[in-house]
Amino acid sequence: MTTKKKENVECNDKHCFIHGDIKVRGGTLTGEVISNKADKTAVIQRHTAKKITKYKRYARTHSKIHAHNPLCINAKVGDKVKIAECRKISKTKAWTIIEILKTGE
Repeated sequence: MTTKKKENVECNDKHCFIHGDIKVRGGTLTGEVISNKADKTAVIQRHTAKKITKYKRYARTHSKIHAHNPLCINAKVGDKVKIAECRKISKTKAWTIIEILKTGE
């Protein structure tokens, strides 16, 4: 498969952490984009394993996080991304995508 180069898109998004006024602070997480249907929003899914000490086993869990998807990054479904905490952008968004670690197929 060939990978397409990113087109230079002018980012005039005021919520972009590079070109706008949002400051990145706090923690960073990694996850996979499972949806980007909403405008400038991506849903990131994180898989974790919780240890249950009573039974000496692990339980698999997952969580979904809504994150801001700036035009200059433009993550697609299937991409593995790094997200960082920022101030509340909307009712459900308090994270922003800062880097694409691996592109999806």
